[in-house]
Amino acid sequence: MKLPVLPEPRLDLPAPDVRDAVATATVLADPTRAAILRLLRDGPHCVCEMAATTGQRENNLSNHLARLREAGLVRASRHEANARFQYYERDEDAIRAACDALRDILE
Repeated sequence: MKLPVLPEPRLDLPAPDVRDAVATATVLADPTRAAILRLLRDGPHCVCEMAATTGQRENNLSNHLARLREAGLVRASRHEANARFQYYERDEDAIRAACDALRDILE
């Protein structure tokens, strides 16, 4: 494939806004956070379930969940019958927006 030769450099190109994609990629760069999001794709889970599945300690997992909450990708709610258990689920609107931001760069 031969690349086109331009007569002059294009120095007036607008800079792309990649902030959302970079923020998403930064959060997903950690294997534990990526695993949490994948696990939550199947529905809500409590911290103890995710800890058992990922092999992480609950307090470590809670730190990762805090980062995902800050990014807006997950939300938490207390169990109705036993408030000791906090369940996490993905915010699907935020997940779609994150996918769109990454797709805008990669496609």
